[in-house]
Amino acid sequence: MNKIFDTIRSFLASLAEKRKSGQKPTPVINDPVPAGSAKVDRFTLISWACTAVIVAGLLISTLLYKNSHAAGASPSAQATSEASDTGLPQAEVPAQGSGGDGMSFILRKLDLKTIIPERPRYNPVTYRVSRGDAMLSIADEFKIKSETILYVNKQLEDNPHNLKPGMELTIPPVDGLYYEWKDGDTFESVADKFDTSADEIINFPGNNVDLTDPKIAPGALVMIPGGSRELRNWEADLTTASRSNNGSTGTSDFGGNACGGGPVASGFGWPADAHSLSGNGYGPGHLGIDITAPEGSNVYAAGSGVVTMAQGGYNYGYGNVVQIDHGNGYVTVYAHLSQINVSPCQSVGQGTLIGYSGNTGNSFGAHLHFEIRVGGKNINPYDIVQ
Repeated sequence: MNKIFDTIRSFLASLAEKRKSGQKPTPVINDPVPAGSAKVDRFTLISWACTAVIVAGLLISTLLYKNSHAAGASPSAQATSEASDTGLPQAEVPAQGSGGDGMSFILRKLDLKTIIPERPRYNPVTYRVSRGDAMLSIADEFKIKSETILYVNKQLEDNPHNLKPGMELTIPPVDGLYYEWKDGDTFESVADKFDTSADEIINFPGNNVDLTDPKIAPGALVMIPGGSRELRNWEADLTTASRSNNGSTGTSDFGGNACGGGPVASGFGWPADAHSLSGNGYGPGHLGIDITAPEGSNVYAAGSGVVTMAQGGYNYGYGNVVQIDHGNGYVTVYAHLSQINVSPCQSVGQGTLIGYSGNTGNSFGAHLHFEIRVGGKNINPYDIVQ
């Protein structure tokens, strides 16, 4: 850069010196001179001098532009180098490019990320049951309780085992049930009937109630948010079979049979090798748990006791079923078996092989339906098994 300035200054000083001394300036440009010409006129000399200055200025501007961009890029490179040397996380420097007009630009990847909030749903949707579905999984998918599906879908008859592939279910937007409004109904009377509040019915947007004059026409299908009703206790169809109380040990004669006393359980374990659910858990409409058990898997006695039922057939949907009275007030039920390996009044210990899992009765895929009853009433097996 300094050499260019020195050359220009030297050239201009030489012109000035020659002008003072009266000498004729000698052109520095090797252009051809017309034959017979003895001198170069002043206009030509000035033109070449201006041209030299313009060219020098363009060269200087180009060098300054390149140097400024190189200096601007150096901090990023230096920062990247320092981060690499110190082991710190390195940020990827965007790629640089150049347009056709000489202007630089930064290349960035197109990254579209749009967060769309999930809008509340106010209307029911239809869901077609597929193979492998279970009431629990469907309820989890739509973020409602499994009993809500039973409330709304009468074709299930309050029994989650009635779920079949191809069946179309109505899935409400929230927990509760649908009710056909009748002449003479009030918000308060309907709310009391389904154990909810009048405000829940009035304020639910899907019911389209005019808040300035709340009323519903008879015949309208209304969503009752938070509402519930009594579900059919289909497990009660299978009588609790207890051993007779005329022995030294045993439970009451509730549903008793001819079996006498026998072993008494001191605790309960899992009746299958797997300790996970394959479908339905304990809750309203399903007073047991469905344990993962592929066809032909071992089924064990959960505790010591006496077999009070070992019965094949449909048995109200239980299929091939075994019951064991454990002599301490507890009775266990094992349903949908493919094979039964014990007989009534047989004594068993905890872990005795009593049969193999299957898909008999009203079953939607092989699994072990397991119940625990106390005095003929079901309790959650999760609270008992260890």
